[in-house]
Amino acid sequence: MATYKKRGYKPKTKKEKVEVAEENSTTAEVFKSLDEGASKTEEWVVRNQNYIFGVIGAIAVVVLGYLGYNRFIAEPAQKEAMNEMYQAKKYFEDAVNGIESDSLYNMALNGGEGKYGMLDIISEYSGTPAANLANYYAGMAYLNLKDYQNAITYLGDFSSNDKMLSPIAKGGIGDAFVQLEQLPEGLEYYEKAINANTNNFTTPLYLLKAARVAIDLEDFRKAQDFLNRIKTEFPSSTEASQADVLIGKVEASL
Repeated sequence: MATYKKRGYKPKTKKEKVEVAEENSTTAEVFKSLDEGASKTEEWVVRNQNYIFGVIGAIAVVVLGYLGYNRFIAEPAQKEAMNEMYQAKKYFEDAVNGIESDSLYNMALNGGEGKYGMLDIISEYSGTPAANLANYYAGMAYLNLKDYQNAITYLGDFSSNDKMLSPIAKGGIGDAFVQLEQLPEGLEYYEKAINANTNNFTTPLYLLKAARVAIDLEDFRKAQDFLNRIKTEFPSSTEASQADVLIGKVEASL
């Protein structure tokens, strides 16, 4: 076993002299190995420096390009799109409030007074959050205009994690399928709306709609589950009183 030796210690016995010689030899080999490794690394770097600089340059271009795109293209485009959407959004809101609804829904879609409509926003600012939101407005406008196929198309193109817009969009697709008498598809999207977010407004609304469609499809067990959930989780909702009537109907059918 090697023993600790103070600085300046001189070996006295032959054995100690051998140990010191071995230690010096091992240390020298370690440093030699490190030197050789460093030399090989340096040689590799020299031989491949053009490749290395190329990779570094490519990464820098991608990073700077991404930052530049966001700052100089994406952000200005989004801001411009939201400004352009303002009038179309106002048409939509006025239509929801019942002011010449059909005419205003059409203006929300196609524009008016020299301003873009939602369809223009989708086309001109594709890929921006504004265009995504315009899909929602366009889909809901078509739904109110009873153009159910276009409602399904545009609401289907809308994507959001918003706690209200996400379930409403999926519920709107469900409404469109029901109006087209495609009840299984309608039920599927009502269930998606239910699962998108739990809140006191959209959840009992789409639970009730899902229950009605399930009854029409004679899936009474599923209908019962929807109705019981309304009574259990949302007893103070407006849908709860309607659920009482339907529960009796469902239980009589089971």
